[in-house]
Amino acid sequence: MIKLLIADNHPITRKGLEVLLSAASNIKIVASVDNGEAILEYVKKHPVDIILTEADLPVLNGLTVLRHLKHDYPDIKTIILSAQPEEVYAINALKAGAFGYIHKSVNVLTISEAILKVYNGGIHLSNDLTQQLAFGNRINKGGTFYKKLSTREAEVLKLLTIGRKNKEISKELDINEKTVSTYKARLMRKLKVTNLIDLVNQAKLNTGL
Repeated sequence: MIKLLIADNHPITRKGLEVLLSAASNIKIVASVDNGEAILEYVKKHPVDIILTEADLPVLNGLTVLRHLKHDYPDIKTIILSAQPEEVYAINALKAGAFGYIHKSVNVLTISEAILKVYNGGIHLSNDLTQQLAFGNRINKGGTFYKKLSTREAEVLKLLTIGRKNKEISKELDINEKTVSTYKARLMRKLKVTNLIDLVNQAKLNTGL
């Protein structure tokens, strides 16, 4: 039986996933939580095989949670379930430690199949993205841009675009504020901008958000 932890900040999404996945004979939902910190608190005390989580979580974002899990709980496998474009965020999610990326538009059968595939040692991406990666195609402007960023740069940029301040980013990523400023400077150079407002706007243009 696959022990599954669900994480999403929207109660209706969590409840929907619980109802849909509870019908699977090989999946046991052990808990559902609403923020990234709660994921880490839960796995400290309870056995979990798979975590199915939104990327945009409060308290700790999805990429930060992945980094902690990869370091402290390498046997737990995580699948990102998000409304964010797969071609933009999936690669960095995998680099951060995820074993799969599912867009929220898929049906429940796809989610169940992805959980089973990852549990058995595989990696789940959509067929379209898998083929594009296999043939080395450009996936799109936003995806190409994000592939140029390190996982940490992607984390910082993601937090900046949702309005986090340097001090908040420093605390969430467990780095000092000077380091945050260094990452911001790198991102500004890569996006060819000179201020935070233009940085955020250019990031949204590159990702189509």
